[in-house]
Amino acid sequence: MSLSCALANFDDGYRKGAIRYIVGVDEAGRGALAGPMYAGAVLFAATTRLDGLNDSKRLSPRQRERLAEQIQKQALAYGIATVSHREIDERGLDWANRIVLTRAVRALAARSAECTRENTLVLVDGVRPPYRCPFPHVLVKGGDRSSLAVAAASILAKTARDRYCVEVLEREYPGYGFAEHKGYGTRAHYEALDRLGPSSCHRLSYRLVRSS
Repeated sequence: MSLSCALANFDDGYRKGAIRYIVGVDEAGRGALAGPMYAGAVLFAATTRLDGLNDSKRLSPRQRERLAEQIQKQALAYGIATVSHREIDERGLDWANRIVLTRAVRALAARSAECTRENTLVLVDGVRPPYRCPFPHVLVKGGDRSSLAVAAASILAKTARDRYCVEVLEREYPGYGFAEHKGYGTRAHYEALDRLGPSSCHRLSYRLVRSS
């Protein structure tokens, strides 16, 4: 059995009773030192299979970009949402993580009139429930490695955030290397922080210096 079929079979296991639609949702950028957090939400038809689909962290940038294009073409609906670095600083990381998941699901729901509370279930990667999600949900630890819809959502979130870091943050904040590290705490990023100090896109509630 292919990985795509195994991931789809996992989702099929939740299609019971009145549940017809399975939505996957996942975030990207939770651990970054700068920039927004992103989330993606994806709804596929029950018959959809995508060769090569996997957890976004197990794919190369080129593979993710190719799959993101296929996901957007084949999905019945999808949504991408953000929570800003300022919101993260003001409201805390846990709230930000939960609300960005809900925003992505709401963005998807706005594109799909067929989804209702009675016929839709959301599979959420991880252990943090979305805040006031419009549909019932189930937490799936390691969902981006188990579920077709969650894996697809992880790819949309990751590719959208990476694109923002390259096209926006790299241009607006030269010298920090956002095109390379995408805001994460790499050695090069910490060296740039030592040299330049935090920019206005950094999450000031985070530890922005290297541990000794």
